[in-house]
Amino acid sequence: MPPAPDPLLLEVEGMKCGGCVLAVEQRLQQQPAVRQASVNLLTRTAWIDLEPAAAAQDPLPALVESLAALGFAARPREEAPWGEGRREQLREQGWWQRWRGLIVALALLIVSGLGHLSEAGALPVAGPWSPLGRPWFHALVATLALAGPGRPLLIAGARAALAGVPTMDTLVGLGVVSAWLASLVGWLWPASGLPCWFNEPVMLLGFVLTGRFLEERARWRTGRAIEELAELQPDQALLLLGDDPPRPVRVGGLRPGDRIRLLPGDRVPVDAVVQEGHSAVDTASLTGEPLPQAVAPGSELAAGMLNLTSPLDLEVRRSGAHSAIARIVQLVERAQARKAPIQSLADRIAGGFTVVVLLLAMATFLFWWRWGSRFLGGMALEAAQGHGHALVHPAALSPLALAVQLSIAVLVVACPCALGLATPAAITVACGRAAGAGLLFRGGDAIESAARLQQVFFDKTGTLTLGRPLVSGVEPLDPLDPGAADRLVQLAAGLEQQSRHPLAHALLQEADRRGLLLPAALEGTTVPGEGLEGRLEGEPDLLRVGRLDWLAASGVPVAPEIRARQAQLEAEGASLLAVATGTRLLGLVAVEDRPRADAATTLAALRRRGLGLGLLSGDRRAAVQRLGERLGLEASELAWQLRPEQKLARLLEARERGPLAMVGDGINDAPALAAADLGVAIGTGTQIAQESADLVVLGDRLDGLVEALDLARRTMATVRWNLAWAFGYNLIALPIAAGVLLPRFSLVLSPPLAALLMALSSLTVVLNALLLHNGLRPQGRAAA
Repeated sequence: MPPAPDPLLLEVEGMKCGGCVLAVEQRLQQQPAVRQASVNLLTRTAWIDLEPAAAAQDPLPALVESLAALGFAARPREEAPWGEGRREQLREQGWWQRWRGLIVALALLIVSGLGHLSEAGALPVAGPWSPLGRPWFHALVATLALAGPGRPLLIAGARAALAGVPTMDTLVGLGVVSAWLASLVGWLWPASGLPCWFNEPVMLLGFVLTGRFLEERARWRTGRAIEELAELQPDQALLLLGDDPPRPVRVGGLRPGDRIRLLPGDRVPVDAVVQEGHSAVDTASLTGEPLPQAVAPGSELAAGMLNLTSPLDLEVRRSGAHSAIARIVQLVERAQARKAPIQSLADRIAGGFTVVVLLLAMATFLFWWRWGSRFLGGMALEAAQGHGHALVHPAALSPLALAVQLSIAVLVVACPCALGLATPAAITVACGRAAGAGLLFRGGDAIESAARLQQVFFDKTGTLTLGRPLVSGVEPLDPLDPGAADRLVQLAAGLEQQSRHPLAHALLQEADRRGLLLPAALEGTTVPGEGLEGRLEGEPDLLRVGRLDWLAASGVPVAPEIRARQAQLEAEGASLLAVATGTRLLGLVAVEDRPRADAATTLAALRRRGLGLGLLSGDRRAAVQRLGERLGLEASELAWQLRPEQKLARLLEARERGPLAMVGDGINDAPALAAADLGVAIGTGTQIAQESADLVVLGDRLDGLVEALDLARRTMATVRWNLAWAFGYNLIALPIAAGVLLPRFSLVLSPPLAALLMALSSLTVVLNALLLHNGLRPQGRAAA
């Protein structure tokens, strides 16, 4: 079977409510090349998981064509250019049309308001405003409003209705057209008893357009986090061309192998490696690390890092579209498109919500037209024109006029938008803000899983520890000689400088820390599993570095007290290297993988949040127990010498006690990461593509896990509040619009007021999601 192609991310225009989401998802899932589709109303994107057979033929044209038949224009997100053009698109996409719509909406509201004043006699009879009080003028304004700013709305609503998937545009369009037709009939045929309220469709459109503009503005704010990430990549770079001075070029023109110069205060434009120069770089914007990182020739830099102190000459490794920043932005965009399971219920309800509202509006019309007068307690219903726009005027309307007004109010007060936005608004803000703190969720499903965790299990090496051995102790046989420790490290590191073994790296790093000059290695031989032997410049005797038992077998005498010290150090979890020249033992070097500086505080913070902890390691018992003691883990929470399949079995057994997370380095433990409810990978910017993890914590830190889980809990609390508000609003507003309060309190909702409430309902959901911005520190440092 061929491998499945990468998921597609489409931008879908024209979606307004949950009905649109359901229609787009159903149409996409009907395509043979689609295995799964997830649509985000807030970002107007569709995440599409393709069947393996789709790799043989490009499915994109068929998908775009199928959505176009429904009235939704779609295009792949990857077509957007990177760099300055990408940011310009994010800033300017459609804003002129939205501003124009807002201006037209305000103009319509002003004209409508002046019309009310003219009808009430508040304006002088003579003057240029005199036509405002004439029915023909209001009929003309209402007609122009429907044919102008209302035309896209009416077309979209009609197209959705004809496709069998009525949307919010269908409800509003039906309400506007009904008000306009009723007014036209009332004006041309006064005996019909219908009021001539041409102001109603004008005000209704005005409120709808104003509300949508405010909602779009709030939506744009939810996507600011992605734009802020994109802005970390500069537009220009200084290209080096031989001996000529550096030339400024666009970042999009750089290719692997090009050489560029990075000045102090500049951000790294593309992923590159340092060729010349020494400096310090700030990685906080990318990984959340607060401390600068020293770089030298050979150091790899990711796009977005900030150069602090000195110029650097770099060689480009990856172009701008494939840099770390670009991959992070693409990952966040895909995560925002993947919905949380809790959203499925809301989408199913919102998808059929418009049909229910249409039926309710029809029932409201029939009830108040034919039988409503019996419930008004003898209240007189007199025909009147021009007063149906008021809040409390039931006594001034005929049964037919009242029925029309209430049914239109039902159409426009309903808000499937709030239901459709409740979850994606919060998920979008959370994914974007988390990415800015170096926390990459795979989608809304990962956030929901993180919010309900009860247990967290950790790998040892590279997760709770640094993942690289370091020298923890140097013990020469002659402790009274002040230079004996340095000489011991100098000889061992000199012999190991040709080796790539992790223990050799630890010795070289210790020699560098002590500022020692290493003698040249004249020869060297590796004895597998034992150590290294060879000769150094200026040293007549053969030098050996390795296991103490190997040295003893090679003829080096080992005193009993040395054996006792060996047992003590190994019991504490250290690896022991013995150093000897000829047959004389010089001393011991203890090497161990140290815990991360934030490991203990992170575990304590997780325990305070009520989470169960566990350590699953393939390392030996002594090292695991020693680490558990240093980090405050109980003996029952430790497991050692586990193979990958044994780790997987432990996780499956623990899952019976509740949802759990597995935290690893994102490279090993892939089965355990994939089997956990939440797989968490701890790594640098080069590890963001670990497909087995649901959450990636960028940088060499562990405390971001605490912040990620806290953010997930806050996000799901916001989702639940949004859903409660959306359901509650519709459950209260619809009965009021249908006239439940009319018999007892003489209270009805006019269509314009209903439209305003509808817009405010959607806006409330989005603004509440934006509160997730608060409390998340920009550099992603988790509180203990």
